[in-house]
Amino acid sequence: MKKLLLASAAISLCASASYAEDIKMGVLLGFTGPLESLAPAMAQGAEMAMKEVSDSGKLLGGDTVTPVRGDSTCVDAAAATAAAETLVTTDGVKGILGAMCSGATTAALQNVAMPNGIVMISPSATSPALSTMDDDGLFFRTAPSDARQGEVMSDELMEKGLKSVAVTYTNNDYGKGLADSFETAFKAAGGTVTISTAHEDGKGDYSAEVGSLASAGGDALVVAGYVDQGGSGVLRGALDSGAFETFVFPDGMVSQTLEDNFGSEINGSFGQLPDSEGQGMQTYLSMAEAAGYDGSSAYSGGAYDGAALMLLAMQAAESTDPSVYKDKIMEIANGPGEKIYPGELAKGLELIEAGTAIDYEGATAINLIGNGEAAGTFREIEIKDDKITTVKYR
Repeated sequence: MKKLLLASAAISLCASASYAEDIKMGVLLGFTGPLESLAPAMAQGAEMAMKEVSDSGKLLGGDTVTPVRGDSTCVDAAAATAAAETLVTTDGVKGILGAMCSGATTAALQNVAMPNGIVMISPSATSPALSTMDDDGLFFRTAPSDARQGEVMSDELMEKGLKSVAVTYTNNDYGKGLADSFETAFKAAGGTVTISTAHEDGKGDYSAEVGSLASAGGDALVVAGYVDQGGSGVLRGALDSGAFETFVFPDGMVSQTLEDNFGSEINGSFGQLPDSEGQGMQTYLSMAEAAGYDGSSAYSGGAYDGAALMLLAMQAAESTDPSVYKDKIMEIANGPGEKIYPGELAKGLELIEAGTAIDYEGATAINLIGNGEAAGTFREIEIKDDKITTVKYR
């Protein structure tokens, strides 16, 4: 009888264990390419949220979460598609945090996520074209569209009394979309764009581009490029030639690399990036510091939020099936319900299981509008004393 009871207990334990699932989640970012300096902190943010949920033991009765990285390269659509395909078909991920750049995101979404019914939440793809793309309800983003960033950048310039600017943009969906939205907003505010011209990434010499920009002139040069690629190349050429003294840096140019490579040369220049302030962000920054990385790096907080949203939505849907939990993401993000901040994911899971509604605020004060994109706020920055400093939030 004793042996029979022991055997029965062993069978019971095995049966219980079989219900627990190890959920694979994709982290598809540009670990190489023109924004590679931003990818590590974004990945660490997403993976911290996954670990927090996994360690809680409260997801769907004890499921664990394992992140799987893929390299979108940011600018190679074929590479982004291949990386997403591997995550979905080989690794069997239940959702993808990413991609990083707009072109890579579009390629992964249309070629892989939609055909396979996989949810994607990008922390950093900001092209206005993604707002109206038919995505079968599978795509969301925690960063606001560049249609909004263009307006914010225009406001900054007008407030500083800079009425004419030259614009250089990286020749892809992100660069063109941002340049167009800015030009529309700036002209409507009474400003003049003397020239708006594309530059290619990966060149060793940008003297021709700088020459055209210098000839057109302006009170400042807007560099809508990538800090680890052509954006910095054009900036270096403009500084060396003395063509411009003041520069405006959108989100793709704001990183530690900008400080390290240019420092005092760009004091007085300014820019903006999607970011927020308040309880959620302060908590996240402290958590990131304790974990050994810089949570203030662009889009890191949004990456934490994107991963958290997918996992909380699974709990609400009682399913890891993307076709089921996708319908819970807007509900989790917008409430109404008890507010949940970074470090409180276990609490969020418990409340959902108890049937209590939550409103996920996260690090970036998440509020999803329209076709699943963030309303968003922006952090205005200035280069002062050779450092990127925060001026205010808009």
